[in-house]
Amino acid sequence: MGTAPSLDGRTFAGVSNDPAGDVGSETRFEYHEESDGVVWARYEGGTVRLGHLVGRRDGDGLDFRYSHVTTSGTTANGHCRSRIVVSDDGSLELHEEWEWESQPGSGTSLVREIDDCAVVGA
Repeated sequence: MGTAPSLDGRTFAGVSNDPAGDVGSETRFEYHEESDGVVWARYEGGTVRLGHLVGRRDGDGLDFRYSHVTTSGTTANGHCRSRIVVSDDGSLELHEEWEWESQPGSGTSLVREIDDCAVVGA
């Protein structure tokens, strides 16, 4: 699958994002991955009430679509390509380039693996 380990069962939090994005430091992503490269995640926190993403992994790259509902009740969706990077401490980072499909705008973001006990609702 690539040099980075599986995303399955890992939790990520937003570190940085362009202002046009909805993901912030309070957003948590719970990732799942199957052996054939199918990936999906549930996410929530900050201005995101509930979101899901689904796509494919090819090596250390991800290509997926995302949809979410914000805390103000609006819906949004888009497309993202991410690169999985193993940081110096062994945790994973996702370096992302995204674009809205439901509204104008695009940008880059960074999400980083966190300890599972920091999951929203845990």
